Amino acid sequence: MPRKNRANANSRLPLISGMIQKLVQKGRLTITDSAGHCHHFGSEDCDEQVTVRLHDKVLPLKLALSPTLALGEAYMDGRITFEAGSIRDLLRITTSNLQALDEHPVQVIRARLAAYKPFRAGRNHRARSRRNVAHHYDLSGTLYDLFLDSDRQYSCGYFPQGTETLDEGQSAKKRHLAAKLLLCPDHRLLDIGCGWGGLAARACERFAVDYRGITLSVEQQRAAEERTATCPEASKLAFTLTDYRDVLKEEGAASFDAIASVEMVEAVGQKYWPAYLDSIAANLKPGGRAGLQYIRIADDIFESYASSADFIQTYIFPGGMLLSESRFRALAEERGLRWTDQRDMGLDYARTLKLWRERFDAAVEAGQLPLGFDDRFVRLWRYYLMYCEGGFRGGGIDVAQVTLIKERP
Repeated sequence: MPRKNRANANSRLPLISGMIQKLVQKGRLTITDSAGHCHHFGSEDCDEQVTVRLHDKVLPLKLALSPTLALGEAYMDGRITFEAGSIRDLLRITTSNLQALDEHPVQVIRARLAAYKPFRAGRNHRARSRRNVAHHYDLSGTLYDLFLDSDRQYSCGYFPQGTETLDEGQSAKKRHLAAKLLLCPDHRLLDIGCGWGGLAARACERFAVDYRGITLSVEQQRAAEERTATCPEASKLAFTLTDYRDVLKEEGAASFDAIASVEMVEAVGQKYWPAYLDSIAANLKPGGRAGLQYIRIADDIFESYASSADFIQTYIFPGGMLLSESRFRALAEERGLRWTDQRDMGLDYARTLKLWRERFDAAVEAGQLPLGFDDRFVRLWRYYLMYCEGGFRGGGIDVAQVTLIKERP
């Protein structure tokens, strides 16, 4: 039997025990270190129990240096295993007090160093933006078909009743966003980050708009063109490999009645938020409406988050950065874009991710993954989905839809 609460020279867990104690504000976390010693955190009298075992004596030091990155890498490599609960359960019981990470002495030092050498991943110039998009979205169409809905919507669905299927939730999301835009026949609609063409098909069939979708993914452009080729209004659809910063140059003037952008701004990076909003303001006609769906992180931990790469930025979305809503909103309003009709949907994203993970796990179990996706990739993808689900359930991150209206002169 493991010996309880006795540290020795082989255990480095005391390096982070204070930080963990502050993080675990609800639930019970038990950690068995590589020397076999048990360490308990949180309340004994609770229903949420998470038990993990560390198989690497250096892991506590790595967790102190870069908590989310080290946790994800350890999970991928099998250096941490869950004996009760899962990574999403761990995130749920820790994300209510993420500022405790900032208070750890190692993180304080890192934050001070970051002030002199800022994190560079958000510097998404045109060439880097194309590479970042290809890294994720050009992986394999077959992979995405295995866990996304039939419309291949790779963003948060909307589940007003909480019982809708994945397909129903994604259809409701598109309806809700389209309603914000007040679309009419022959309106011009710009879709910044058009994905695989799901919104294009709905907007064209339902509203007969003149649609332009832009993406930096060759795979997405090809798939979007193929899936909409038989639409009755296909001649009014265009998909181009265009950077959002180049649309006005190509159009020549503000020519769009509406703009949609679903979870694309996270790929922009903080440095380019002004350019992104400049593009929206410049391309909208006066009185035009933009419907955005975006993911945000709590303002009180944004500076720490933005100072270094976490697991998602390193392995899943290079160059990605969640929004600080207060900062982003201020930039929008400075450009004459009125912020209105905001709806938060964090728990809807938790449900979306849960449904994605269940479908992904079923595909793995059935041996349906394309060749080249090995066991380490499976652990990486499973961790990514559970990590994000836990974040949304815990409240450290959230997702919202908002309407931006370009003020008339």
